[in-house]
Amino acid sequence: MSAPAQLEVSLARQLETHLPGDEHEARSLRRIRRLIDWLPEPLDEHADPTHVTGSAIVLDGAGRVLLHRHKRLGIWLQPGGHLEAGERPWDAAVRETREETGIAAVHPGTEPCLVHVDVHQGPRGHVHLDLRYLLRADGGAPFAPGPGESSAVDWFTPALDPGLADASLRAAVLAARHR
Repeated sequence: MSAPAQLEVSLARQLETHLPGDEHEARSLRRIRRLIDWLPEPLDEHADPTHVTGSAIVLDGAGRVLLHRHKRLGIWLQPGGHLEAGERPWDAAVRETREETGIAAVHPGTEPCLVHVDVHQGPRGHVHLDLRYLLRADGGAPFAPGPGESSAVDWFTPALDPGLADASLRAAVLAARHR
């Protein structure tokens, strides 16, 4: 089986077995499944304004969650973003965490753990089919965001204040903590 075909099978399996935590996530999951089947190249941000993104819900040993203040949006978010050519969403989550925070995060097991999905408007009129993966990291490691990234990075208690994070991010953190 070719690498793209293996990726499609692996991603389809993750989406088929994912159990949404609430009705908003259930709607997002149904929409993602339909769009991934319909879009000719769902992983390529240049192929269509609607595309898959990979995000990380990064927890440390104390259960804190890693967030950064998005440089364009000005809001606190989980690390994540667009996939590079040939990249898998769960690998993008690891790469984006390193680029946006300087923290080396890893998948906690032998397989990536999809903990949450969300469909939302991205910048520049894009629609992001966001796949959020659980990652673990050392909460004492120094922050070192990459060039051009926001320097606002911090660890937060999992009970995120509604003024800090939207309902979808709070639900994703809750789902990650239950894993």
